[in-house]
Amino acid sequence: MRTPIIAANWKMNKTSAEAEDFFSRFGNLLEVAGVEVVICPPFPLLGLAAEHCRRMSLRLGAQNMHWETEGAYTGEVSPLLLRDLGVQYVILGHSERRQHFGETDQNVSRKVKAALAADLTPIVCVGEMLPQRQAGQTMAVVGEQLTSALHNLDPSQVRRMVIAYEPVWAIGSGLPATPDDAEAVALQIRKIIGDLFSLKVARDTRIQYGGSVNPENIAGFMAGTEIDGALVGGASLDAAGFARLVKAAMGVRVP
Repeated sequence: MRTPIIAANWKMNKTSAEAEDFFSRFGNLLEVAGVEVVICPPFPLLGLAAEHCRRMSLRLGAQNMHWETEGAYTGEVSPLLLRDLGVQYVILGHSERRQHFGETDQNVSRKVKAALAADLTPIVCVGEMLPQRQAGQTMAVVGEQLTSALHNLDPSQVRRMVIAYEPVWAIGSGLPATPDDAEAVALQIRKIIGDLFSLKVARDTRIQYGGSVNPENIAGFMAGTEIDGALVGGASLDAAGFARLVKAAMGVRVP
């Protein structure tokens, strides 16, 4: 059975003091059981977060990485450096990386392979923009992004990955997809994985929803059979609110 996974993407937020306060309050509010909780802070906070994650049985994630292990890439971060810090997960292909920094499907594919080679678990983001949704192109866009990310991987590698369906128009807008829409896209993602690999690989791969997820709507997204958790942005910044969100997820589906 797939273990539910809730990942907190702090994006470019929190000072060291604010991160310390988050972990202190979060640890007092919640004992995590039956789900994986991943905290993905900005790069400068990874060392600080690593100590707290080990103590609290949380997972540590990064928000990006380069596809090379070392070299003259000023401002970039190697997957080996992430692993050395205790990072276990890495978000790849987030729409904000695609939009603001020109990240391409080809770059995401290279990063996926590098992450797996470094024993990191990729959380690969796929999702359509509003005009594409309005034009009925959701699955064409998602399918192209997903197929590129999975190119030349073997089934065991795909099983290790997490796919995050994040419709771009829902991120930070306060207007999430409906649970039914998210479930339908997740089902199609499984179909694509099944066609590329096998039904078993498709059934084993975890799929998250992301885009204006909050404590009030997380249960709806996880009530179906295809969505295994959430990639959470703004709602992960407040310890009390994020604890409520994780509790709600734990109450819906515990393996």
